Amino acid sequence: MKILLLAILLSAIIIPAFSESLITFDVDTTKFTPGKIVELKGTVDKGLEGQPVAVEIKDAEGNVILIRTITSDINGEFVLKFKVPLTAKAGEFDIVTNIELDGQSFSETKSVESVKAEPTPELTSEPTPELTSEPTPELTSEPNCGEGTILKNGQCVVDTSKSSKGGGCLIATATYGSELAPQVQQLRELRDNSLLQTESGTNFMNYFNDFYYSFSPIIADYERENPIFKEMVKVAITPMVSSLSILNYVDMDSESEVLGYGISLIVLNGMMYVGMPIAGIIIIRKRF
Repeated sequence: MKILLLAILLSAIIIPAFSESLITFDVDTTKFTPGKIVELKGTVDKGLEGQPVAVEIKDAEGNVILIRTITSDINGEFVLKFKVPLTAKAGEFDIVTNIELDGQSFSETKSVESVKAEPTPELTSEPTPELTSEPTPELTSEPNCGEGTILKNGQCVVDTSKSSKGGGCLIATATYGSELAPQVQQLRELRDNSLLQTESGTNFMNYFNDFYYSFSPIIADYERENPIFKEMVKVAITPMVSSLSILNYVDMDSESEVLGYGISLIVLNGMMYVGMPIAGIIIIRKRF
């Protein structure tokens, strides 16, 4: 009986210590600032190299601002860069990393403080002498926010209520099997942390959602019913998803950058899905 109690006591001490050593991580800043890029680096225990690591970040009000699944390299190291959303609530952020071993889930949690977004120079700069005599209506009235943005605390911010129509990437989730699949997380991060942070990106997502959610539920349901069709869709969308993942590694902080990268990717995908098949048909016809 004493041996059994001793074994239980040792397991209670050893297992938590073992679970804590499975995964470790840190971020490159002591405080999160909305709109800024944060780098998260971590390592997994020896023998878990190449295993997927789930990362979830919540703001001070418990809103999920990031869900990603990344894979550690041959050295067990993983790196994730993400932009802190402008709409995230300031306070204590919770960062949770999770990895599975033999059907059991092991996690590591850290908390980081977040500060409020700094006001833009245009709102804090002193008026010029020419404008002090008779202020123009534009300076005395509220900021004129463009389509897809709303006025909040004197600043124009993204209206996330318009951009969340439908919720998720239905076709990608059905194709890759889970919302935690790396491909789905890359698309979600591109949408939330890049496109929705600019007015042109938000306008694009509003028009895209109206079109996408008119047919995506039907395709997603048929994928779940027909495995062959699911594989056909995977083959079809994988090149596009891979090309879009490039945007997760570039800075898109201005309207011009969003338009430039967006047009470049449209041209690239047009060449892959239209140009290459046409070129192949022409070559075959010339030979035969």
